[in-house]
Amino acid sequence: MPRTASKVQELVSEDAEMESALEYVLERADEGTVSWGDVSDELTSGQWGRLIETGVLVDSDGEGFDLEDPDGVRSALEDDDLELPDAPDKDSSWTKWDKMAAVVSVSLFAGYTFSEVRRPLGQALDIAFEPLLDLLPFFAVVMVLALFTGLYSTLLQANLMDAEVMGAYQERMKEIQNRREEAKERGDDEALERIQEEQMEAMTDNLGMFKEQFRPMVWIMVLTIPVFLWMYYAIGFRSGAGVHADQISTIVVPFSGEVEWTDGIVGPLQIWIVWYFLCSMAFTQVIRKSLNIQTTPG
Repeated sequence: MPRTASKVQELVSEDAEMESALEYVLERADEGTVSWGDVSDELTSGQWGRLIETGVLVDSDGEGFDLEDPDGVRSALEDDDLELPDAPDKDSSWTKWDKMAAVVSVSLFAGYTFSEVRRPLGQALDIAFEPLLDLLPFFAVVMVLALFTGLYSTLLQANLMDAEVMGAYQERMKEIQNRREEAKERGDDEALERIQEEQMEAMTDNLGMFKEQFRPMVWIMVLTIPVFLWMYYAIGFRSGAGVHADQISTIVVPFSGEVEWTDGIVGPLQIWIVWYFLCSMAFTQVIRKSLNIQTTPG
């Protein structure tokens, strides 16, 4: 039985339709010896060949084929472990609050272009952030903001993104890919065609995975974009002087010496933006390890 179960598991893993094919062969085998003509209306030649190749069907003195272990096949088909990963049943649709956050975050992007949006936000946040500039140098202020954004970003991802659902989507795609590679190695064109269709359907279903990934991002942007706009407000935007430009000193960087925070260092990226992202990535990793938070399927 264990040997038969492993054969059936292998066949079903290679071709999801093999389960119904085996059930049909079982039904016909109850009537006696089975030949290709008995099952050709339900099975493909590739499926019939695999049943013989794996030894599930054995020759019956030249008169046809018998199931080597009918009871073992029947028991294996009743095993729930034969079920291939399906698209997760759990709904990943957004709530009305998620949709409102998406609208707000998109609206906030206007602040990068229009001062009518950027300046009011900068003035409002300046009430909270200006004391930081009085106490700390600008590089330390950026570090504090990076720590703040890294903390709430990690918490939002942990609470709004379901790693189990994400893992189910990824496991399903991995299973299909493995079956596709095995069919390609066997040269089974019929199986490849079926798996290709299944892969296309799975890619459509995987829009749910994208929605699951993007859901916490809209909330992160709602909180992070205003922080960025305040930094633009404080340091300067597009060669314009910032409100706190006189309080922000220069910085010494490798190979360039003393430079302004608004100087480009990586293409158009200014030094303060690069410094922020470096701090944010470092703090985020520390926060995840410290709080034992996993934001990716594991």
